[in-house]
Amino acid sequence: MKQGLIVLAVLFFAVIFGSISIYNSLIALNENVSGKWSQIDNQLQRRNDLIPNLVNTVQGYSAHEQKAIHDVVVARTKLAGASGPEAKGVASGELGGAIGRLLAVVENYPDLKADKTFTGLMDELSGTENRIAAARRDYNDSVRIFNTKIRTFPSSIFADMLRFTAKEYFKVDESVKDVPQVSF
Repeated sequence: MKQGLIVLAVLFFAVIFGSISIYNSLIALNENVSGKWSQIDNQLQRRNDLIPNLVNTVQGYSAHEQKAIHDVVVARTKLAGASGPEAKGVASGELGGAIGRLLAVVENYPDLKADKTFTGLMDELSGTENRIAAARRDYNDSVRIFNTKIRTFPSSIFADMLRFTAKEYFKVDESVKDVPQVSF
């Protein structure tokens, strides 16, 4: 009789501690996804902050290239107003494409390519693009881990009860992946 109660008590505590462990891991993974998203947001904002300086520098050299400059400004505005991974992915892709087209225009201005302000901005932009790519990779990895966790047994039971839902991957719109190649 006592052994039966001990076994029941052990099972009870195992279920309780297992449940707590699953709950805590779901919370930790959810927070990890949020943190990784914040890093993408920070880098997108950094790129957004560089764009006006780049546009102003190019504008001074190429007053008649207004369409390329206008496209960058419009795409930047879209990115600033976008929310959520899907919308930001599309807007980020559009901005990348617009920047690529602007840089293709820059090829016609050798003095601009040699300008220290322009080259400094391009270095900053290049570094930011690398940071965005790394942050996007980290975010998508954390989304994959989280989504796997909430879909596998037994954590799926708790995820459903606690209303954890799958997170969106950060994707770039297919139509903007073909950015013009630019060499300086």
